[in-house]
Amino acid sequence: MVQLLNHIRLPAKLENLAGWTKSVSECAGVLGFDQKRISEIELALEEALVNICTYSYSEKKGEVEVNCKLDNHHLIIEIIDSGMPFDMTSLPNPDITSDISERKIGGVGVFLIKKMVDEVQYRRENDQNILSLIIKKGKG
Repeated sequence: MVQLLNHIRLPAKLENLAGWTKSVSECAGVLGFDQKRISEIELALEEALVNICTYSYSEKKGEVEVNCKLDNHHLIIEIIDSGMPFDMTSLPNPDITSDISERKIGGVGVFLIKKMVDEVQYRRENDQNILSLIIKKGKG
């Protein structure tokens, strides 16, 4: 059974990063994650939110909702926005082996998110992007 632990909805503006991050960090701390794992969770969350705030709404204004849920032994961070559809899970991993001057720009933030959490899921529902960052409680 999925249990909602906390919920925060703020305008999709970079100045709100601290509010979303604090909410999720507190939730992870209550669940017993150590500081190293909380820092990894924060980094993944910030990368996702920066992308949403920067690209999702284009010229219009919008909001981002972040929910922390507990499902069995998994922390699920659900990030919901009504911006342009974007499935980051469909992107290939960037080339991180070539010389940096030869690499394509972009994709490293998405790669980082995938490395910091155990699973990433995306779905589009009711004209909303729903990105789920899933972290196993026992890991770390």
